[in-house]
Amino acid sequence: MSADKVEAHPYSDAVVAAGLVFVSGSLPLRPDGVVVGGRAEALAEAMETVRRRLATANARLEDVVKATYYLTDITLRDEANAQFCEVWPAPRPARTVVEVAGLPYGSVVEIDVVAVAR
Repeated sequence: MSADKVEAHPYSDAVVAAGLVFVSGSLPLRPDGVVVGGRAEALAEAMETVRRRLATANARLEDVVKATYYLTDITLRDEANAQFCEVWPAPRPARTVVEVAGLPYGSVVEIDVVAVAR
């Protein structure tokens, strides 16, 4: 699905509440609105979306305490596991992987995280 450009979406970049930063709806969208397709490429861009959204609340990946991966194909789990281990060294955040029927813009992955606010 790469090269498809999407319009602005209704997600908040990050919400800070009760000392935590909540980031949801992190799809594999480049800042210019282009959807990144593929498997590893989509995972990488979705994580970049997480990183950018955390930064809007002055948080970093190192502050993440919980991550949820939504995958349209559970066989993508091994690649998500590899990414998770690369992004977060031990001790890693809590993590959930959920297979879903579909995601916006035909994306194969969406990542939500909860981080400690700085």
